[in-house]
Amino acid sequence: MLKEDCASTLKVHLAQSLPLPSDVNRPRIDLIVFVVNLHSKYSLQNVEKSLHHVDATFFLGKVGFLATGAGQDSHCSVHQNTVLKLAHTYQSPLLFCDLEVESFRATMAQRLVRMLQICAGHVPGISALNLLSLMRSSENPFLEDL
Repeated sequence: MLKEDCASTLKVHLAQSLPLPSDVNRPRIDLIVFVVNLHSKYSLQNVEKSLHHVDATFFLGKVGFLATGAGQDSHCSVHQNTVLKLAHTYQSPLLFCDLEVESFRATMAQRLVRMLQICAGHVPGISALNLLSLMRSSENPFLEDL
């Protein structure tokens, strides 16, 4: 993500789980992306525990989910429908990606930077709520049946 062209200063903070340690100098958080490794049930459990530490207002377009390992279904310990249900429960967008493939990794970085720019208010005419509704419109229309 840091290699992507961005008009403003881009800071990425990686954390294994939430809550983050208290730090007075922490920059403003514009987007939280929960990464679920489909090859690790621990990854899903960690995300589920961390979700309880996120302020409810962030679920108005400033939280997303990224499911990695989607290209290798035979090795998955977490079913894709489980992550779909999680994203649906929290009314947040879900992106699937195989980070092992360079071209997918680059495309995902571009998408995440664009989401971040929108959530930070750097794209005129589009807000985080607009982004949420735009991304939700491409969801599976039968998600309620899962």
